[in-house]
Amino acid sequence: MNYFPMGDQKRAFLNAEGSDKPLKSPVPHETLLAARKYRLSRIRELLVENECGAILLYDPVNIRYAFDCSNMQVWTAHNPIRYALIFTDGPGIMFEFKSCEHLNEGLEGIDEVRIAKGWMFMGAGDRVSEFVGNWADEITDLIQQYGGGNKRLAIDRMEPEGVFALQERGSVIVEGGQITERARSIKSSEEIELMRWTIRVCEAGMARIFEHSHPGVTEQELWAHLHFENARSGGDWLETKLLTCGPNTNPWYKECSDRPCQAGEMISFDTDMIGPYGYCADLSRAWTCGHTPMNDKQKELYSAALDQVNHNLDLIKNGLSFNEFNEKSWQIPERFQPYRYSLAAHGVGMADEWPVILLHPDFEYNHGGRFETNMVVCVESLIAEKGSESIKLETQVLVTENGVERLDTFPWEL
Repeated sequence: MNYFPMGDQKRAFLNAEGSDKPLKSPVPHETLLAARKYRLSRIRELLVENECGAILLYDPVNIRYAFDCSNMQVWTAHNPIRYALIFTDGPGIMFEFKSCEHLNEGLEGIDEVRIAKGWMFMGAGDRVSEFVGNWADEITDLIQQYGGGNKRLAIDRMEPEGVFALQERGSVIVEGGQITERARSIKSSEEIELMRWTIRVCEAGMARIFEHSHPGVTEQELWAHLHFENARSGGDWLETKLLTCGPNTNPWYKECSDRPCQAGEMISFDTDMIGPYGYCADLSRAWTCGHTPMNDKQKELYSAALDQVNHNLDLIKNGLSFNEFNEKSWQIPERFQPYRYSLAAHGVGMADEWPVILLHPDFEYNHGGRFETNMVVCVESLIAEKGSESIKLETQVLVTENGVERLDTFPWEL
């Protein structure tokens, strides 16, 4: 097998606007408006299916999905103080930080903005019981006003004090994660258009990584190029720090460090990028530092990884059960299994999502389900053996009636 560096093809993904300008989205505002309307309708559709009168959202990704409002999403992911209450047949209410109400202006799905009542210990201290009681009283009053007598309340995530307080006031708590995950799993055409743009920005960042993959550059310096392209083009954050080179690639999951990359070493990375419009571009690639030809072992590992991705891509189509996919999936050779990735595919939207399809050695722990048209999934591979480097590959695809459509086009190495 010959190795053909794809430098020119990769550089074509660089930001054509120039190193000092962000990428400008070509997506019409009408597309965003349609995506917002669809997403909120999906939440309400799943509430009906689960016979719930309302859903209370604390996960900032779920709030972004439902209302498209964004405010310190990383901070609120671990500080539960901003929330949304959406009724099946009633208003959508956003509970926002004081003095941040204006961040929700012009968002069609929000019928009312209220000041959030925080009750986490960091802010409430020894008054948690008092604060959580005031919060629960307000939620309960709204359920009585707009719930139509339905006291089944779905909640995506919450500390136990809040659950107990709502239950004491008559709410029947339903696990809301299943509702939001299933709602998010089926994309509209407008969502796909928004996601394509996030992927375009991600690929520009990947091209910057490639352009700077020279001997002596540190892993952290390379990772910063993806942050830079994402941030200046309107993106949000990176979920992980998975870019390593040479011996740091195996075992996988080491975070990028200040280690300088050496000529000829593999550079492997996984973007996990939350980009423009809040959508995720979850792509993985691997190439050599200095753009040198791969050695024989690198070629062998890379070829195996690409075979796994392509084989599994060919299987996916509407209606294929996860069990059948597992039975027909690429079987990882025994020598690679101790270093394997934990899964073969997973859903993706505004973050990594349901479903997760485990790799065949671990599939006994998987859940049921099947691929459906308009799901977006990532198909991936991690190939390594004792003493080798790791090759990490991943592509993002739209499930169609008869197969998949790849949404990323950044070239492979072989």
